[in-house]
Amino acid sequence: MEGRSQRVVVKVSMTKWTLVRSGVPYGSILGHVLFNICTNDLDSDIECTLSKLADDTKLSGAVDTPERQDAIQRDPDKLEKW
Repeated sequence: MEGRSQRVVVKVSMTKWTLVRSGVPYGSILGHVLFNICTNDLDSDIECTLSKLADDTKLSGAVDTPERQDAIQRDPDKLEKW
């Protein structure tokens, strides 16, 4: 990881180059593998639907009773503690 730097470019504007101190090089498969390993147990004890994609996670569910509303609120609380 030594000697890597990055910058952000949006249309014609760009930031200055900054040294990258940690992380996985963008575009490598290793980043996705490490993400999946780290979040593998994320869905334990979750009542709603949890969708885990390459480097993104989405929590969803339907509210049809007051109890279900409570469950949908408990899940983000559990994820925040995780």
